[in-house]
Amino acid sequence: MSTPPAGSAHAAPAPPPGRFGRLAAWSQRRRWAALLLWVLVVAAITVGSQAAGAAYHNDFSLPGTESQAAADLMEEHGSRQAGAAVQIVAEAPAGLKARQQDVGRMLDEVRRLPAVADVGGLSVSRSGTIGYATVTLDGTSEDVPKERVAKIIDTAQAASGDGLRVELGGDAVRGAEEGGGGGAEGAGMLAALVILVFLFGSLVAAALPLVTAVFAVGGAVGLIALASHVFTVADFTPPIMMLIGLGVGVDYALLIFYRYRHELANGADSPAATRMALDAAGRTVFFAGCTVIIALLGLIALGLGSLQGVALAVALTVLVTMAASLTLLPALLGVFGGRIQRHVRKRAAKSRPREGGWRRLASAVQRRPVPALLAAVAALLALSAPALDMRLGFADSGNDAPSSTSRQAYDLLAKGFGPGFNGPLIVVAKGDAGPLRETLARTEGIAAATPPFPSRDGEVSAVIVYPATAPQDARTTDLVHELRDDVLPALSDRTGVEYLVGGTTAATQDFADSVSARMPLFVAVVVGLSALLLMVVFRSVLIPVKAALLNLLSISAALGAIVLVYQDGRFGAQSGPIEAFIPVMIFAIVFGLSMDYEVFLVARIHEEWERTRDPSRAVREGLAATGKVITAAAAIMIVVFAAFILSPDRMLQQFGLGLAVAVLLDALVIRCLIVPAVMQLLGRHAWWLPAPLAKRLPRVALERPHA
Repeated sequence: MSTPPAGSAHAAPAPPPGRFGRLAAWSQRRRWAALLLWVLVVAAITVGSQAAGAAYHNDFSLPGTESQAAADLMEEHGSRQAGAAVQIVAEAPAGLKARQQDVGRMLDEVRRLPAVADVGGLSVSRSGTIGYATVTLDGTSEDVPKERVAKIIDTAQAASGDGLRVELGGDAVRGAEEGGGGGAEGAGMLAALVILVFLFGSLVAAALPLVTAVFAVGGAVGLIALASHVFTVADFTPPIMMLIGLGVGVDYALLIFYRYRHELANGADSPAATRMALDAAGRTVFFAGCTVIIALLGLIALGLGSLQGVALAVALTVLVTMAASLTLLPALLGVFGGRIQRHVRKRAAKSRPREGGWRRLASAVQRRPVPALLAAVAALLALSAPALDMRLGFADSGNDAPSSTSRQAYDLLAKGFGPGFNGPLIVVAKGDAGPLRETLARTEGIAAATPPFPSRDGEVSAVIVYPATAPQDARTTDLVHELRDDVLPALSDRTGVEYLVGGTTAATQDFADSVSARMPLFVAVVVGLSALLLMVVFRSVLIPVKAALLNLLSISAALGAIVLVYQDGRFGAQSGPIEAFIPVMIFAIVFGLSMDYEVFLVARIHEEWERTRDPSRAVREGLAATGKVITAAAAIMIVVFAAFILSPDRMLQQFGLGLAVAVLLDALVIRCLIVPAVMQLLGRHAWWLPAPLAKRLPRVALERPHA
């Protein structure tokens, strides 16, 4: 991304602008029209989405899995266990027997509420102080409206008082209790603004990338709310969209805006600087955005319906942020360009920007590339090691806030009946259950099993099995596999009846197993397509291989950090499994985002290589020219992502930490240490491309030289 010195700005006629330069020129000439168009479009989308409302729907069905087959079988034959269940847990330290009438009246009131299909009797613990009743809903926890579940909660808890305590648990209750993402978005934006003000020394200049990101995210959120009426989009999608949209939106706008200021400092006027910035950094943003979208759409290869809507939504968010950076930002520069130009010229007159620190860092790495490479890689591998023991699953009521009724019910059930009562399994028999209950009761790891519950048509029976261990315990996972692989197949051979293991706990394990089994295909698709794009752009075989390996290294280190904090319970976090879709989402997003810095840095190195054919100089000049903006862009993304660690939602906390750690390692360790060391060791071979392949690959230039 070289630019001429100020004194040579008119030494030769500038080449005609490319497509992005022409787009920037159009946005500047018609800046008020472009701004008005963006305002009207975003306003129309917002009004339309608010009028239509959102139809977010969680679809965790997994066709082809045993738990899904069990659920479909129960629904088909009218089994009461097909619907979601809510546990009403009561505690009376003086004994529940004395409060039996109060509890009975409360259960009768709940039985008459909408969405309630059945209310079971009260089961009392051996101590006589804790009891629970199971409320079966007329649909899944995703289908039953939250306001109806809230009515059940209010009705049941109205019986509390005078020594009686009532709490409610179950997935439906957790869904009704969930709050928003807190102030994470606002905290991230404020921190980003502070960094930009320090970087540019001007509030106006700092605000432009943020305004661009806010417009993009606002439009994308409205579009997805409308799309949720047509496609299945999970209800946790909007906060993920905002997390990614704010980080990526500011990042893309900053890369373009930094190049714009660089051109101003070298003597160009505002319109020319905008065109040159879009022709150079705009191309990089376009390529990086396409890489992120490809990585996200690669999630479709997993075949997990619950993730496909999220992937499409985040891909659309990246697309809108990319469009805003290429069209809205030039219009804003057309409006505020004069003020920014005066500020830049004033600062340039006082002191020329210095890039010596980054050049010295590159020189130090080049003098000892092997020690620098080994130390950096060893550190990343050490951080990646915990990811080898990653245990996938989903957070349950045991991970909820201690003050929530779902967590209170969870703790009471574990206290009165054992931890396994919070995650029962449902064993479905296609026919007469026969000796099923007796077989299950004798199986090690099972605390209790209910009598068979026949379906309405009598074709299937269901036995509810309570493990001796908690739902998230690894021994519960082992029990599910033992039942499916050994116990039930042996019983089926004797009785001729087919048995299926279902229930929420089994479905969670099936989801985790499906992700693990399909992950290699997903990684191969994303890495292969991204490497092919890099090969076309840089006309090299080794550059894409290096990029893929380093991206995988940063992702594994980020996953290792998530395991240390949220699975092992370090730094005060509650221990538990890693959300099953976190690894694939982190991989898709981080792999794409890592390409931002890879393309930005290597494009500058490639430009210097083409000009001088000196590999060492190319690395030094590339890092000197891009080190500051990469660090600033990374800092902004880190604070935006890290702000989501403050969210009350455990899933968003894991996303925020993983993305923040990945960007930190990618920008500082990989781009500033490993890439210069590897490029120094490769030398001229870094740009090697077999002649037959060179003839077939199209030529795509990221940077347009300027006179």
